[in-house]
Amino acid sequence: MGHYFVNDDNLRSNRHQFEVTIVSHKFVFNTDVGVFSKCHIDFGTKLLLENIEYDKVNGTILDIGCGYGPIGIVLAKLTNCFIHMVDINLRALALVEINAKLNGVNNILIYESNMFDNVNHIFNMIVTNPPIRAGKKIVYEMMVKAKDYLTDDGSLWFVIRKQQGAESLIKYLSDIYELAIVKKKKGYFVVKARKI
Repeated sequence: MGHYFVNDDNLRSNRHQFEVTIVSHKFVFNTDVGVFSKCHIDFGTKLLLENIEYDKVNGTILDIGCGYGPIGIVLAKLTNCFIHMVDINLRALALVEINAKLNGVNNILIYESNMFDNVNHIFNMIVTNPPIRAGKKIVYEMMVKAKDYLTDDGSLWFVIRKQQGAESLIKYLSDIYELAIVKKKKGYFVVKARKI
């Protein structure tokens, strides 16, 4: 079985396309086997995107673990920001290229990176639906390291489910960030974390 946080050259391909409306804008996405949530935008990602303060977003943004691109592409379309989109999954990155063109987005930079390994920039905002299935250790490490890649007034936005350890992660990060729970719905938490 292929996981969305690894590369598998032997994975079959079975492309799928769907439309979705986010913040009154229509988007089209191509997905494939071996990427996260290949049939539709998952509830957590959509909830995150519907609760970002778009009017307050500025500067440069990092979409880490971007998958086929819904977070970064929506941000690129709805803001004037420049978006870095990174993932370890090469199939996902190839889909980002296709989806960016489909949605008329060109204010993005797409590149491979295992977490922050190839990231050499400081951001006003980092956004993620973290790779829970990669394990708690990796998720916690990613969230903590994000602080080093934020401007002094930068923020980390993420979504996590109560059943996936939302409350323990929020408690752990409260020593590192000033946290605000922006939205809670159906067991999902949308969190904004600012540097202390």
